[in-house]
Amino acid sequence: MTPSLHIHYPDHHTPLHALFARLQHQPWAMLLESAGPLGVDNGFDIITADPLATLQTCGQLTTVRSSNVEKEHHGDPLTLLAELQQQLLGQPAAHDSKLPFIGGALGLFGYDLGRHFEQLPSQAAADIKVPDMAVGIYDWALLRSVETGAWQLVHWGDEAGLARRIGWLEQQVAEPAPPFHLQGSWQSNMSREAYGEKFARIQEYLAAGDCYQINLTQRFSAPYQGDEWQAYCTLAAANKAPFSAFLRLPDSAILSLSPERFLLLDGRHIETKPIKGTRPRHPDPVIDREIAEELSQADKDRSENLMIVDLLRNDIGRVSRPGSVSVPHLFAVESFPAVHHLVSTIHGELDSRWQGVDLLRACFPGGSITGAPKIRAMEIIEELEPQRRNAYCGSIGYLSQHGRMDTSICIRTLIAEAGRLHCWAGGGIIADSDADSEYQETYDKVARILPLLTAL
Repeated sequence: MTPSLHIHYPDHHTPLHALFARLQHQPWAMLLESAGPLGVDNGFDIITADPLATLQTCGQLTTVRSSNVEKEHHGDPLTLLAELQQQLLGQPAAHDSKLPFIGGALGLFGYDLGRHFEQLPSQAAADIKVPDMAVGIYDWALLRSVETGAWQLVHWGDEAGLARRIGWLEQQVAEPAPPFHLQGSWQSNMSREAYGEKFARIQEYLAAGDCYQINLTQRFSAPYQGDEWQAYCTLAAANKAPFSAFLRLPDSAILSLSPERFLLLDGRHIETKPIKGTRPRHPDPVIDREIAEELSQADKDRSENLMIVDLLRNDIGRVSRPGSVSVPHLFAVESFPAVHHLVSTIHGELDSRWQGVDLLRACFPGGSITGAPKIRAMEIIEELEPQRRNAYCGSIGYLSQHGRMDTSICIRTLIAEAGRLHCWAGGGIIADSDADSEYQETYDKVARILPLLTAL
């Protein structure tokens, strides 16, 4: 029998972090947090845990665990995900619910999942063990309206199953956890001199015509002890990012403070909002406004942004109805606690032959964090960056049972694994780029991350 959707309205306004604290210690507990002021990108927070099944992709192998049974699969992980979601919850179909997520697939699609879709070299060290894809299939979720604070519990199944889930939630309590603190200073995986050498090599590739833009990233790492959830709460309060997330995986945790939407699919409507162009905020409101205005008119940043807009128009066009791709907003400035960003918006209409996983596959990983052309840029990234990016520059998001998909770009994102915390920052480099400015930009982007954790 195909399960049906039930919606329960809990009679409470428990704060988001207080509620998730009761679940966060469990493997596969997931929080998608729409932090910051209410806007078009952040209407609901989503909490879930205790999935029906999980998929973990490492290299060419995907392990599916369901009902305590593990099976290993080769082949396209996204195809496997779609098949498993349909098997457990039925065929995704339009539903009159206005909620963004009513059960389905939710989790991490790491940057290196792109190796399943493109042939890439293997040069950088793979020293982090977080899977290339770590996704759960969930038959329930708690959603909180950012506007009203009201909660809704959605559940796929029957009334008895809903009652069991309510009882299960009532039994959950926050477990005592040791306080979070770093045990050493942050260390980068490349010195200022090494960054300059890699910057110069990129300029050679640009001059030779290999690419128009190449993203270069450095990684900061530090040892830590204590509860990663405490670290996330501190960072979320300071950054207020619309695509924040905390994922508790079996052997690691992902802490994401992303300001960037990757792909939204609502019905057949597609939206992507690439970020290219950054300036640090200033405490003086007058100077801060001048900085934002300067960014909006900066030729270099506009050029960098437009290159990625063209790339994403092409990616989306691969699965869109012919003639439907448009750019309604070009070079808009969006402001966040640490930085101003230059953001463009691209729309399309998904062709009737395709579904959400096809859109994700066609565009993955996001062009805003690779460069253009994408594949050649990814080859150069693999050559120049010492370690694989892993979760960083991948995506966090969901494919809901009513066909909606929403995903972020994993920038301002940390991995906690084996007593070490990793955080990345980078930027797109073009022919007009200045090495000192690009290097400083990486520090501007983590100005509300690294110092805050050092102070805990």
